[in-house]
Amino acid sequence: MGKLRVLSGREVCGILARHGFAEVRRRGSHVIMQKQIPGSTITVPVPDHDEMRIGTLQSLIRQSKLPRTLFEE
Repeated sequence: MGKLRVLSGREVCGILARHGFAEVRRRGSHVIMQKQIPGSTITVPVPDHDEMRIGTLQSLIRQSKLPRTLFEE
């Protein structure tokens, strides 16, 4: 398992968008990204910060159900 990169909220939204997520709304400093899957919807709130904390990034990876390798160095 590699080391997670330091990413901004905008970069995380870009990674999510490339893998089927779409921005559904923006409120304050958070962007809400969603992806439709058969029988369900995955919703991921992304803080629009310059540098995302590692724990927050780990939580977003878990919620998005995307492979961790997309966010590693």
